[in-house]
Amino acid sequence: MGWYLGYFIIYFAAMFGIGFYYFRKVKSANDYLIGGWSMGFWPIVGTVISTWCGASIFIGTVGLGFNVGASAYIRFSLASIIFTLILLLVFAKALRRQKLYTLADLFGSRFGPSVGVIPSLLSAVVYAIPTTAMQFLAMATIWTACFGMDWSMALILSFVLVFAFTVLGGLPGTIITDALQAILIVTGIVILAGATVQFAGGWDQLMAKTPPEYLSAAGPYGAKEVALFFLSVGPFYMVWQSSWQRIFAAKSETVSLRANTLGVVVCAFIFICPVVIGIACRQFLPLDTKPDLIFSIVTKDMLPPYIGGLIYCALLAALVTGADSFILQGSSNLTHDFYRQMLNPKATNKQLMTMSRLTVLIISLGALWVAFNFDGIIAIYQWALRLTATTLVLPFLATMCWRRTTKKGCVAGMLMGLVGTLFWPYLGISMDQTIFGFICCAVGLFGITLMTRHSDSEYVAAVLWEDLPTAETRIENHDY
Repeated sequence: MGWYLGYFIIYFAAMFGIGFYYFRKVKSANDYLIGGWSMGFWPIVGTVISTWCGASIFIGTVGLGFNVGASAYIRFSLASIIFTLILLLVFAKALRRQKLYTLADLFGSRFGPSVGVIPSLLSAVVYAIPTTAMQFLAMATIWTACFGMDWSMALILSFVLVFAFTVLGGLPGTIITDALQAILIVTGIVILAGATVQFAGGWDQLMAKTPPEYLSAAGPYGAKEVALFFLSVGPFYMVWQSSWQRIFAAKSETVSLRANTLGVVVCAFIFICPVVIGIACRQFLPLDTKPDLIFSIVTKDMLPPYIGGLIYCALLAALVTGADSFILQGSSNLTHDFYRQMLNPKATNKQLMTMSRLTVLIISLGALWVAFNFDGIIAIYQWALRLTATTLVLPFLATMCWRRTTKKGCVAGMLMGLVGTLFWPYLGISMDQTIFGFICCAVGLFGITLMTRHSDSEYVAAVLWEDLPTAETRIENHDY
């Protein structure tokens, strides 16, 4: 316990020191939520790595590798990498040029503020709250494993620590601490991967003893099952608000593209480690071990405390940075898309800062409620990703590439994708839920667009090569 406590005290002392620094430095909602469009290359690289390596990687992917072997990388990691690279290489420069805050901001600027309501709610409620809850759940396993803490108290402690840091520093504090934590995260996951391989008898023994289906890309359940999982996860990453925030926060289009791309490529290699850990653990843990507990079992029971404490700090770094990023994502949706765009268009900077910190509390409390009522990290995450993707990906692509897209068509696509995905379990059809949701969205989007005309509230443009008015107005007014 002494090693663990010492590591944790040092870690949180450093985190809150940085948080207090930015609490005093950040003076505008623009800086608090989007970093003032001024962050440099290496801070962006670091925050991409840290944000990606949260509970879904340290806890979820380790468990997924334990259950399905090497195919876990294709199902989850490769899916997220490929679709994020599409976002960066095809759309990032155009998006950065618009000087936006959120995905809902894109729809609102193109079709009118009311169209941003659905993506804003999805981002804040369906994604940000459950994924923040995932980080709380994973942090709680640390407090219970290391200190024998009651589960309820462990969740509350996780909430208090994450909320306190997030409300202090905003996105600038998050990005700077992320850049520093990236080194700790990478070091921790690599050490743990090496340790588990040694516990399994070394690499040669691991390969020899692992059943072939757990080393196959098709996995134990076949290629179709892997492909459907891939489809349920991957497309979401084109509309992931955390990636958009990092695109917008960079000080230039060039820095945005290069730094974000490098961060994602580094993650592609890092993500091999949790899969290896999961496969190796099959050699020395009971096969009925609960997947979400594998990380803590190995770290606490099989590593010496001076190593285990470092690994736990790496996990804490991943969880804190993931949680504060997701909270700020939801906060930016509620503050900018709802409060400023719809309730108080003439809000002062002081009012926006107050609302920003209030919405941080709202998202954090919502996540705490979810954490008390649900568990299963990959299940929560896959559900949030699927619902968001089937509702928003096709409207996003149409907004960027098809000038003909109308307001009514965009709204119809979102609503039909959302309703189709939600009601699929009650329809008794054999078609995969994700495919069904995309089909519903496509029917609404393209069918209604072809039947309607542009409304007066639209600014007609294919945003990939035509700028919105925000591209000019916000360059001139950085206090917006």
